[in-house]
Amino acid sequence: EALVVSQFTLYADVRKGRRPSFTKAASPQEADALIEMFIYELKSHGIKTSKGVFGAKMLVKIFNDGPVTIFLDSSEKIRKT
Repeated sequence: EALVVSQFTLYADVRKGRRPSFTKAASPQEADALIEMFIYELKSHGIKTSKGVFGAKMLVKIFNDGPVTIFLDSSEKIRKT
């Protein structure tokens, strides 16, 4: 079972300063289409899927039972120093 909720903070560049930049993130239209494709793929594999409202402010309550992976790519910063 999957709950798919869009989150605009998933693609942020933090190599410069303290404030993340979202200039390389997808446009809202492209992001919405990508989320819909992802949901379609989940459902096509028989996974029961619910979704949030794209672009809306939502309060989501979850119980996370499992690992969390956070990917920080600092290779660009290392190359420039």
